[in-house]
Amino acid sequence: MANLIALAAGLLFGSGLALSGLNDPARVRGFLDIRGNWDPTLVFVMMGAVAVMMLAWAMQRRARAPLAASLFDLPSTTKIDAKLAVGALLFGTGWGIGGLCPGPAIADLAVRPANAILFVASMLAGMALHRLTTR
Repeated sequence: MANLIALAAGLLFGSGLALSGLNDPARVRGFLDIRGNWDPTLVFVMMGAVAVMMLAWAMQRRARAPLAASLFDLPSTTKIDAKLAVGALLFGTGWGIGGLCPGPAIADLAVRPANAILFVASMLAGMALHRLTTR
């Protein structure tokens, strides 16, 4: 059951990315280019995502457990440290340069594989490097 829920959530997420244009690197770069030809359409996508998360957090506070697990797997800390700041900086830099972040990049493997494969390969290499250097 948990695998079916994960599959449905992944399909919904990927569909939302494609529908919103968040998997289009040109649109993402246009959104990030606030001093040039700025494309504000992704503001509405982000507002929708924030609204959905606000609803999800409100529901989580009232629920004992998620539907397909015995308990919620929530972060144990809210501390902002150097690792988090550097990670956010690397994420933002990669997003700005590539016009993709992990979710849209994976979705683009199905839609535009030639454009996404280098990004995904680099992302996986970075994840492996992180795993090797943080043991």
